[in-house]
Amino acid sequence: MRIFSLLAYGLLASLASPAIAAEQTPEQKYKGVASRAGPPTAVLRYGADDLRSGQLRLPSGKGPFPVAVIVHGGCWTASYDTMAGTAAVAEALTARGIATWNIEYRRLGDAGAGWPGTFEDVGAGIDHLETLAQTYPLDLARVTIVGHSAGAHLALWGASRGRLGAGYAPRIHPVSVVQIDGVASLAPFVGLDAETCGKPVISDLMGGTPDDRAEQYRLASPATHLPLGIRQLLVQGAFRPFMAPYAEAARQAGDHVEVLDGTDDHFDVVTPGTLVGDKVIDFIATRAFATDRPAP
Repeated sequence: MRIFSLLAYGLLASLASPAIAAEQTPEQKYKGVASRAGPPTAVLRYGADDLRSGQLRLPSGKGPFPVAVIVHGGCWTASYDTMAGTAAVAEALTARGIATWNIEYRRLGDAGAGWPGTFEDVGAGIDHLETLAQTYPLDLARVTIVGHSAGAHLALWGASRGRLGAGYAPRIHPVSVVQIDGVASLAPFVGLDAETCGKPVISDLMGGTPDDRAEQYRLASPATHLPLGIRQLLVQGAFRPFMAPYAEAARQAGDHVEVLDGTDDHFDVVTPGTLVGDKVIDFIATRAFATDRPAP
């Protein structure tokens, strides 16, 4: 499938010869733009260590401000990306009047990562807004969760917690979720993950195969918990083959779904300053807290 050759190109670019590497890949451009983002308002822990922390950015003005929780991607793996990668997205949204809480979380390679630790971190990071709002002017009635790639899956999972039973009950209730080029169900990605990520990751994340850990896979896959009952914004890029069926299923379940089609590039969609990256920022800023339904 073309998706895997495209993603593998970005993953392998760091191994290329100096002559080839002289031309930036989309992934390198994404990380370069992110590295030039300004400092956050504060960097704060929501858990026991720096792996459970986040960058808070506040717009100018008094607030209270709507809030976007941002969940970075990176194949659920510690060596691929960090919250620094989505700093430019956070900065661009903050410039549009949205407070951003760009969270780190434990990933494969970190002690305690996988199921349930990674998921517990994302939930705790989202719910930490309740604590932040005691000090900062945040409007907890207007919260969205934004994720890219593996973070898109985790953002959807964070938004689905209210459907999982009392043990997962959220303290923060988002009004929308933004899935930027990622999957909504883990089992169909087993096997394909090795091509996309350069190695198998889903079985390690979940502690076994879908046959061995069926209930855990069910709990971890937002596609099995529809309807989410909130507005869903989907940005389709390289993962379009996975996202289009999910968008239709969410609509059929009764959720309000809006789709923005990007290019086949997996990183331009989260690179402010590119044509599609700027469209994604505008899509989130104008639609994540909207109450209307756009005309067909």
